[in-house]
Amino acid sequence: MKNTTKLGLALLLFGFAFACKQADGLENSSAEAAADGNAVISSNAAVEKKESNRKFVRTADLKFKVKNVAKSTYAIESIVAKNGGFITFTDLKSNINEKSETKISQDSTLETTRFTVDNTITLRVPNTQLDTVLKSMVKEVAFLDSRLIKADDVALQLLSNKMTQKRLASHQKRLEKGIDTKGKKLNDITNAEDKVLGRETESDETVLQNLSLEDQVNYSTVTLYLYQRESVLQEIVANEKSINAYRPHIGLQIWDSLKTGWFMFEAIIAFIVQLWALLLLAVLGIFTYRKFVKKQ
Repeated sequence: MKNTTKLGLALLLFGFAFACKQADGLENSSAEAAADGNAVISSNAAVEKKESNRKFVRTADLKFKVKNVAKSTYAIESIVAKNGGFITFTDLKSNINEKSETKISQDSTLETTRFTVDNTITLRVPNTQLDTVLKSMVKEVAFLDSRLIKADDVALQLLSNKMTQKRLASHQKRLEKGIDTKGKKLNDITNAEDKVLGRETESDETVLQNLSLEDQVNYSTVTLYLYQRESVLQEIVANEKSINAYRPHIGLQIWDSLKTGWFMFEAIIAFIVQLWALLLLAVLGIFTYRKFVKKQ
């Protein structure tokens, strides 16, 4: 009896130890899955060393499946706002794939609609927060279709624009000085002024290009395409009554027909009475014809 008790206790301890080991394995698997998700959606392309002179324009394009597009959209919008970003475009819509109607009773119909929900989102976040935003969105991803992250170095382009702007400013000053000292004729002054205006325009365009590039460097642009599995909506709707349901019974139709016939008869009599003058002339004509013409 004692041996049986010891054996049962040993089996119980062994089962408990095995269950704990399985639980640890599941926790490790979950942790690894979360780490893999972070690695898949984030990227080192979003990291820039502080000492580097590089200027990167970062863009990211992701397509992934979610459990609920609307809820994931709200979550992503919240993540972007918390990290100092903003949404520039969102297009949340339901696409009807199939719609059918099944009559289930005399006055009811079952309407079945199969549809998919998707959303295209364009957002901008500070370049220093891009990787943080991407990692924060991992919990919304049920299945990742694609991920494209680009980091274009525009440092040389920014430098080139600044050098161009400097040359244009120097040339503009020389033109203005030449107009003040040598410009005598009206045509010469007009042509010189046109050249100054052209240089000012080119300089302004260069400044705007640099401002645009700096804005793209400071704020990364992310485009997301979210979708969910096909959903089914079933709704019971009331049938619209046919026009035949409002037709009167045969007795009422016969009564209405008799009244209509009588009204027509009355109308004919009234019409004939309206022609009494013509009838009187006809009678007088016949009387005259019989009395005078036949005697002759």
